[in-house]
Amino acid sequence: MPTLWSVLITLTVTVAFAEQSHGLPLSQLRSRQHGSKTASKLVEKYFTQSLDHFNFHSMGNGTFSQRYLITDQYWKTGYGPIFFYTGNEGDIWEFALNSGFISELAAQQKALIIFAEHRYYGKSLPFGKDSFSIPQVGLLTVEQALADYAVMITELKQELAATDCPVVVFGGSYGGMLSVYMRLKYPNVVAGALAASAPILSTAGLGDPRQFFRDVTADFENVSPECRDAVRGAFHQLKELAEHQDYIQIQSEFGLCKTPSSAQDIFQLNGMLRNAFTLMAMLDYPYSTHFMGNMPANPVKVACDKMLSGSDLLGNLRDTAGIVYNSTGVLKCFDLYSLYVQCADPTGCGLGSDSLAWDYQACTEINLCYESNNVTDMFPVMAFTDKDRELYCARRWAVTPRPKWFKIQFWGDALSTASNIIFSNGDLDPWANGGVRTSLSSSLIAINIAGGAHHLDLRGFNDADPESVITARKMEAELIAQWVKMERTRSR
Repeated sequence: MPTLWSVLITLTVTVAFAEQSHGLPLSQLRSRQHGSKTASKLVEKYFTQSLDHFNFHSMGNGTFSQRYLITDQYWKTGYGPIFFYTGNEGDIWEFALNSGFISELAAQQKALIIFAEHRYYGKSLPFGKDSFSIPQVGLLTVEQALADYAVMITELKQELAATDCPVVVFGGSYGGMLSVYMRLKYPNVVAGALAASAPILSTAGLGDPRQFFRDVTADFENVSPECRDAVRGAFHQLKELAEHQDYIQIQSEFGLCKTPSSAQDIFQLNGMLRNAFTLMAMLDYPYSTHFMGNMPANPVKVACDKMLSGSDLLGNLRDTAGIVYNSTGVLKCFDLYSLYVQCADPTGCGLGSDSLAWDYQACTEINLCYESNNVTDMFPVMAFTDKDRELYCARRWAVTPRPKWFKIQFWGDALSTASNIIFSNGDLDPWANGGVRTSLSSSLIAINIAGGAHHLDLRGFNDADPESVITARKMEAELIAQWVKMERTRSR
């Protein structure tokens, strides 16, 4: 593994094993302070935020209460850096509980920690129960969210007498995208960004729409080609039953609460099953987790063991889906329309009000036109084209997507003039190839983590961590320390 200096020379980093290098001692980054302990120190507060940053006549210049979490447990008051998590599509506590690396790093660099909740998610609902009505939902944009964070950072720095404290933003997945955009749009506010598993290219409409489900398939294929074949075979058997409209048999095989009765019900079933494999691939951590549901250690391997446990492929497929949908074993049957909701994101929007917010974002700015085709992947043919998206979004939200906007507004792949961004990706993560995998300059660093799943590097240390992620975190820590030092020098 190259040292940090050679990383800056070769530009692209592939982390495969640990090696000594300059900077923080490896043992210091192996803090046992897990998310739950850190969370106990976080204080929940609310910030008075503008409803609309860009229209002085909109909504009567109203405000809403935006939730954030803060701790000065490690902070060298008035001097240490500020580590700011750009909250994404969910309750901010979920991200705080699953981003232990930020706390471990704050302990070393004496940083203040802030986790900010994204508008329209969790408890940060600008219009309460009416937040998802039209036109109120129209203030849910990436631009408004970024402005929220920029204003919050600026005003909290004033309140805390921290105006000279450099700010580094952190985020995972969509939150990682927001961290990149914060550095692009507000370099006067943030000194650098760690963007973990941030698919900034695919969500700007760049790349192959087949990539995502191809990479989900590859995770299972890498465990066992027979596993991939078994999954494909099970879906084929389901297709044959559906073609014969043998709906009672389908209900029996999959333990469904209601008998399917239409092609739409079968499409919903296929989507629910495909979504289970997607989540297991994303969350293929080497230890059990309680993030986005309960997941066993190495869930892809667990799934393949179930898929290869006997000749009853449909039963095996049902049990494999149960890893995601019935981890506690309490469900007596699967309710197709409550366990999975179809939306403008074929990889899944989740459930509850957060799913409404994400669906709206996928209908406006964020491009998620991914497809499965049963050729480059193991799933049924399920297309989601630009036209499909346009029709769905017009019907659901009365909006027309702008598929080219993200590339214009947030630069697409023309990032070479930016600086101080880390793009980290794990090679098990199906989102990885929708992001930046090759370093673009000496300050736009790609770190590729062998054996890493979705933003594994943001999680706190665990005894089961592969050496690759330990080394990745060490590199990230070194770069962030450099950014903080550079910002202090610049602002003198």
